[in-house]
Amino acid sequence: MISFKRIEDLEVYNRLCDLYLEVCDITHEWPAEERYELASQVRRSANSAPANLAEKHSDRHIRNKIEGVNRARTEASETIHHLYMALRKGYITQARYGAMRDRYEECLRMLNGLEKTLEKYLPERERRWPDLRPLIPEPRTLNSEP
Repeated sequence: MISFKRIEDLEVYNRLCDLYLEVCDITHEWPAEERYELASQVRRSANSAPANLAEKHSDRHIRNKIEGVNRARTEASETIHHLYMALRKGYITQARYGAMRDRYEECLRMLNGLEKTLEKYLPERERRWPDLRPLIPEPRTLNSEP
């Protein structure tokens, strides 16, 4: 039987939750006219990333779990876009944008790793991330024939 961690035990989930809380804090500093525009959009996408992980995490089917990871990755990328728009509008500094972007990109890498791990439970022909080792030729030694 395959055993999975609780959603709260996943490091990427906790990091995305932390980023969502930080996004909430910074959007309260933005102009009132952004309350229902950019601020709302960035909060919704920032919350949607960990929410999609949580929603599909308890699913019994691996492909559905992977879909939750893919949706979380999409929402995290959308959040980066909204933060970039906030930078361009002058609502956040380049330093704050850069720091948050770096943290989101780390989460994206973690989500890629989670997807690769989950795909190991699928038949090889159904994987999006095939095992590339067989495609890499064995290294030649100095004495081997070409």
